[in-house]
Amino acid sequence: MSEAALPLSVIVPTLNEASLLPTTIADIRARLPDAEIIIADGGSNDDTAGLAIAAQVILVHAPRGRGPQCRAGADAASGELLLFLHADTTLPAHASQVLQRAFAHREVKIGTFRLTFDSAHWFLRASAWCSRIDSVFTRFGDQGIVIRRDFYTELGGFSPWPLFEDVDLLRRARRQTRVWSFPANVITSARRFRRHGPVSQQLQNTRLLLRYLLGASPDTLAAEYRSEPIAVTPTFPSSA
Repeated sequence: MSEAALPLSVIVPTLNEASLLPTTIADIRARLPDAEIIIADGGSNDDTAGLAIAAQVILVHAPRGRGPQCRAGADAASGELLLFLHADTTLPAHASQVLQRAFAHREVKIGTFRLTFDSAHWFLRASAWCSRIDSVFTRFGDQGIVIRRDFYTELGGFSPWPLFEDVDLLRRARRQTRVWSFPANVITSARRFRRHGPVSQQLQNTRLLLRYLLGASPDTLAAEYRSEPIAVTPTFPSSA
């Protein structure tokens, strides 16, 4: 089998994503028609699991947290390429061709797409542009991480963390290889930025990331991320 035809598994961690899941699955099938789709659910109390079953995709259950859920999804996957995709992220229309071209080269072991938010806010546009630069501050799981299964196994997979599991995997990958930037954009939801304000949310994200890099526990940081009110609310003119 040629490298361009490597079988692909798409792993989507979910928690109460019933409102998005049918569209997410339909979009994956349209853009990657030959891909295996795995929903890795973290204990949803809405109809996420039922919708996955109705859509006839693979459903696995895992402890809540993207790290444990992505690990469970990868364990259930049969593909030689693994794409970890957030439920609120849409792949580019030509995703299949982009990945085939990239992974036709054996030196390509891992990469992410570039990022676009579903918002015209100038600050989010600027933040998204930086996603083509590879650094611990600019590459995250919402861009869609694609990795060869053998390299994923070599790295030991995702750490079972509820937060910064993506940063950790990419940091470990960089010690061994280049993390590629695929020349196509995913579109991800700016729902959290809309809820709290783009600049305020980004300040909180950066503060939590810096604390993680200085050694704070991902479990502690995840609890703060989910529940802490955002106190810093600078205002800027919006183009949204």
